[in-house]
Amino acid sequence: MSRPLRIEYAGALYHVTSRGNERKPIYREEVDFCLFLDVLAEVCHRFNWVIHSWCLMTNHYHLVVETPDGNLSAGMRQLNGVYTKRFNRRYGRVGHLFQGRYKAILVDKSAYLMELSRYVVLNPVRKTGVRKPGSGLDS
Repeated sequence: MSRPLRIEYAGALYHVTSRGNERKPIYREEVDFCLFLDVLAEVCHRFNWVIHSWCLMTNHYHLVVETPDGNLSAGMRQLNGVYTKRFNRRYGRVGHLFQGRYKAILVDKSAYLMELSRYVVLNPVRKTGVRKPGSGLDS
């Protein structure tokens, strides 16, 4: 049985998450967070993405992504693939970094964008007990 196709269209907004394989860390050191953000910036430029909010946790990430060109799958393949290659090269490892397929939930921009962005940026506060968003990259 094949997996369902993603709904993609110009101007779509998604809540995207991807978790480390076996729930293991996808960022080991602070430089890894920066590496991921560099790859994300490259993807945003190449695929014309708009990131409304994001959160990097030790073993997963959240993105609120708008795709003006309706190209989520192509951009996610680039994001997770390039980051995995760079991470593996850095640590002398091979194989999957991410657990299965990323999750992407289509979001109604007018009704849910503000609440979703609040959820994403407050994720470290709820999950790890940091005092405020942005108070540590490894949170």
